[in-house]
Amino acid sequence: MKTVEYIAEPEFDSLLKANGLVVFDFTATWCGPCKMIAPLMDKLAEEYEDRAKVVKVDLDQNQSLAKRLGIRSIPTVMIYKNGTLMETIVGVTPYETFTTALTKLL
Repeated sequence: MKTVEYIAEPEFDSLLKANGLVVFDFTATWCGPCKMIAPLMDKLAEEYEDRAKVVKVDLDQNQSLAKRLGIRSIPTVMIYKNGTLMETIVGVTPYETFTTALTKLL
């Protein structure tokens, strides 16, 4: 199974400029609920490999980004299309929540 890569704030900004769908999983290594959705993000990356990019952002390493985006709790998954925030999903949710959100944006 594909493992989602971690990115930092500069990569976040460059991915926003790219066209297409980008799924950002805002997480932290100590966060139990984040660990619960990690396999879901890996599965999403694999299933939507040609249609969306899925990446993780460690908020302990990117606190200014968390502040900039107003992220107050994790896990937070934000889905952008062509640089515009289209969907925010907070907390542990079923895999179908993510696939439904992506499918309606494709």
